[in-house]
Amino acid sequence: MSIARQPRVKAHVMDADALRRSLSRIAHEIVERNRGARDLVVVGIISQGDVLAHRLAAKLTELEGLEVPAGAIDSSGHRDDDRPRRPDRSSDVPDLTDRTVVLVDDVIHHGRTARAAMEALLEFGRPRAIQFAALVDRGHRQLPIRPDYVGKNVPTSESELVQVCLQEVEGVDAVVILER
Repeated sequence: MSIARQPRVKAHVMDADALRRSLSRIAHEIVERNRGARDLVVVGIISQGDVLAHRLAAKLTELEGLEVPAGAIDSSGHRDDDRPRRPDRSSDVPDLTDRTVVLVDDVIHHGRTARAAMEALLEFGRPRAIQFAALVDRGHRQLPIRPDYVGKNVPTSESELVQVCLQEVEGVDAVVILER
């Protein structure tokens, strides 16, 4: 009988304050680039990006004094790999017709999830533009996709895993690198 090895924390990348500051900076960059938050919709990729999207929309609402809608997109049906579908959560996308959508994910790695999420978004309408925000960019892209907004660039090896922990899910805000 073999005992499965648990991943070991190799490095702490962000604590709660760093995560909060990164989201705040991203919100300010979004406002600056779009000259405000009018006609913005923030949509997060299930399962961590949607939590970050709601936080980001709240920050944009606070900054601009107008309600910025937030939603969630399930990209699993559009993936080109063997990852299983997520039947436990479904897309909840506000009207995005002729609006700028800020697509949010916790970590960008190969770019496949972002590509699948953009494809899934188009089933809900035709946005004016799609911008992409990632809390962590770890590199190793396989597709020509680059985030417009990045909380932190974290160089990693392919054998490492970046884990984003969020208060709403795990009870703590943190980003760590795990050894597989």
